[in-house]
Amino acid sequence: MKELEGGEKVRVLLSQALFGNPDVLLLDEPTNNLDIKSIAWLEEFLYRFRNTVIVVSHDRHFMNQVCTHIADIDFGKISVYMGNYDFWYQASRLNLRQKQAENRKITDRANELKVFIQRFSSNASKSKQATSRKKLLEKLTVEEMPVSSRKYPFICFKPERPCGNVILEVDGLTKTIDGEKVLDNVSFTVNGGDKIAFLGGNSLANTTLFQILAGEMEQDSGTFCWGVTITHSYFPKEHSAYFNGDRNLIEWLLQFAPPTEGENFARTFLGRMLFSGEEAIKKISVLSGGEKVRCMLSRMMLSESNVLMLDEPTNHLDLESITSLNDSLLKFQEVILFTSHDHEFVNTVVNRIIEIIPGGVIDRLMTFDEYIESTEVAQTRDLMIRKAA
Repeated sequence: MKELEGGEKVRVLLSQALFGNPDVLLLDEPTNNLDIKSIAWLEEFLYRFRNTVIVVSHDRHFMNQVCTHIADIDFGKISVYMGNYDFWYQASRLNLRQKQAENRKITDRANELKVFIQRFSSNASKSKQATSRKKLLEKLTVEEMPVSSRKYPFICFKPERPCGNVILEVDGLTKTIDGEKVLDNVSFTVNGGDKIAFLGGNSLANTTLFQILAGEMEQDSGTFCWGVTITHSYFPKEHSAYFNGDRNLIEWLLQFAPPTEGENFARTFLGRMLFSGEEAIKKISVLSGGEKVRCMLSRMMLSESNVLMLDEPTNHLDLESITSLNDSLLKFQEVILFTSHDHEFVNTVVNRIIEIIPGGVIDRLMTFDEYIESTEVAQTRDLMIRKAA
């Protein structure tokens, strides 16, 4: 087991949990580190599973495909909704808006009564009406709105300048690692406005490509060239090396901030990323996985790059942070190159798919759902794999 990669370990643990047709399955983030094909298999299995499944997940598509009820833990209580994730999201927001609207009506009515009472309480002809309105005012109660435990970080990527005409040209990149050819003659050109998801059965291929493009690894052969107007920032899948040492969060963040900025800037920035008060002086060595991801996203925001490269950025994030990241990438007008196993995340962001397979790539301008349902893509993939074999 110690020799297996993260996704392989998850598949073994899932096999252990599913074996023997249990009466109740308890699954805590079962899609973490799984590739998209494995997640699709698990969705289909659980959809057909006749017994009880209780699952914690941040994968919205997975919950939509699998769940018949959502237990919403918020406001200090558990509320159960019949339906999938999308139904819960709409229903819970509607309930909150209705309570807020009802409170506004009560507050407006109370203000009207107060104005009338203040104006006519000393008027003899209106004194009875003023007294009557005082009684009405005493009966009005504004329901105190509970405080949600959900916190959404403020994620916003603002490029210093737009991309020029030439962004990135990749020609024949090849790389062998430990005797395995993970990249084999990979070629593509990135155009303005591209939001490209890189797919492939071997996640190492995508990670290796990003490391080469970021200048962290040398290719065996082939070339790549960034345009002169391009500044790129990279979110690596494995980023523990960034958190070695004894710095606190303020000191860590200021490494990547403009030299004119100081502690007040860092505290404000970190507060928007959910590190408020004493959290801002927490040591980087004790951060959780999700906290490290929020730090790495902060580093990317400070770079003000016009090309974002993200390798599995949703790993370790909670649903609120994934939603914020998803929304920020939808608003980003420049170029995004990324990998992810989150179906909803990929499908909402991309306008182009590049799948790295033995012998080259499949490159299509389409959504993720269109891509996985395409018969032509499946036939092309089979043909290329047979030729490479």
